[in-house]
Amino acid sequence: MGLISLLYTDPSSFIILSTCLVFSLCFHEFSHSITAYYLGDDTSYRLGRTNLNPLNHLDPIGTLMILFIGFGWAKPVPVNTYNLRNPKIDMMKIAFAGPASNLLIAFLVLFIAEFFTLYEYSRIIVPLYWINVALAVFNMLPITPLDGSQIFNPIISKYNRNIALFLSKNGPYILLAIIMVSSITNIPILSYIISPIISLITNFFEGIISWII
Repeated sequence: MGLISLLYTDPSSFIILSTCLVFSLCFHEFSHSITAYYLGDDTSYRLGRTNLNPLNHLDPIGTLMILFIGFGWAKPVPVNTYNLRNPKIDMMKIAFAGPASNLLIAFLVLFIAEFFTLYEYSRIIVPLYWINVALAVFNMLPITPLDGSQIFNPIISKYNRNIALFLSKNGPYILLAIIMVSSITNIPILSYIISPIISLITNFFEGIISWII
């Protein structure tokens, strides 16, 4: 079920989750754009994507999918590889900037909450943390059109070109199949895939924060 189901049952949770998700998605896309700009490509900058304005980042269909299905997307940041000094490596950096920004937000949220013992704000802190960790891990999956395809497929291609091509060509169909099967069977397939990684990241963050504090 999408976020819209909360609008009637728990409006305050709907507002909190929607705000956290919109901010996280916009920061993710902004990070792609600003990284591309500093690496030499101003395409997205000229299109007004180097900011946190939701109107510039949210995709109408992707937003409706989030509201009604529970899975969606923001507008991809356009990159002209001809403007990059080292296209292959720079594209990996640009792709990684999105998930990295979400991990940064998640770490800072957890650190601030622990350092200042802001447990009374858990209704905001908890969803903001988990949304950003989940966005980061999900986007690192090595299938098109996710960021992980730009990061890992060049590496995978060195060892098995056929697997890399399969993931690149069939990535959207794989995602669509996962979404459809999950909707029909009520089995959270994506959750099963990314949850162990999310747990590892959370344990790692908590270890670092405990050491700092």
